[in-house]
Amino acid sequence: MVSGAIFTYNATSDKMWITIMTEISSKFGQTLKRIRTKKKMSQDDITRALEVDRGYISNIENGKKNPTLATIKKLADALGIPAGELLK
Repeated sequence: MVSGAIFTYNATSDKMWITIMTEISSKFGQTLKRIRTKKKMSQDDITRALEVDRGYISNIENGKKNPTLATIKKLADALGIPAGELLK
């Protein structure tokens, strides 16, 4: 732990935060892939709708990238579902 006049840094809580965010990203990606495959859509179908690179969609599905709220809305529109379904 590093203490200063302005803040206290705690490496343990920092690691916990990173772990939580990784789990959220992974769960979001799994949900996206589950819904996409259930609707018999390919990653290419999604990339054409969003006009993004297929690698970007792959990275989201693998929990390596975090989409913005605007991208979440576009993904939902491409899948024909409410955005909230992707966040469950």
